[in-house]
Amino acid sequence: MDTYLTIKQDSEGLYKEKGSRFIAFALSVESAEEIKVKLQFFHKEYHDARHICYAYVLGADAAEFRANDDGEPSGTAGKPIYGVLLSNKLTNVLIVVVRYFGGVKLGTSGLITAYREAAMDAINNVQIIEKTVELSYIVSFEYTLMNDIMRVLKEKGCEIIKQTFDNDCVIQFKIRKLNAKDMENRMMKIDKVKLTLIVEK
Repeated sequence: MDTYLTIKQDSEGLYKEKGSRFIAFALSVESAEEIKVKLQFFHKEYHDARHICYAYVLGADAAEFRANDDGEPSGTAGKPIYGVLLSNKLTNVLIVVVRYFGGVKLGTSGLITAYREAAMDAINNVQIIEKTVELSYIVSFEYTLMNDIMRVLKEKGCEIIKQTFDNDCVIQFKIRKLNAKDMENRMMKIDKVKLTLIVEK
């Protein structure tokens, strides 16, 4: 599989229970560094909130994830938020739930329900889309090979990012992961071509 589900844009959700307000934010994210910056913003913007809990999933294979209770009883906040991401099969998404305490304790089951419902409301208010996993490459070649290279790029549906044409030509492009191996094989059959996969850090 080289596709995954994510959200089209950021959204908000809300759940109220016994005076407490749970404000949820579903955010599109690409990296742990980006998530760190967004969490810093929420802690600054909602410094008067009792708790700022969150969960996220990253990567087309959903391999990177985390859930945080921010002082709520263990497993009552981050885990149910993470469960909403799992049940919708979403990745590259951060859900933050800001809680303003209403003076009445909700108990373990009440908290789980509140954080889950708030997160679900945020997801229900956004469009879920399917994205394709793409790989980035740089191909270097002599100008005389231009037609051969461009033919492969066109036939495999590659998206050219930038290009430099001189005696030695360089093209940076993206290709759907599903088509990458066939493209590599065809490029390697062209004499004096250097093909490099760009590994994202």
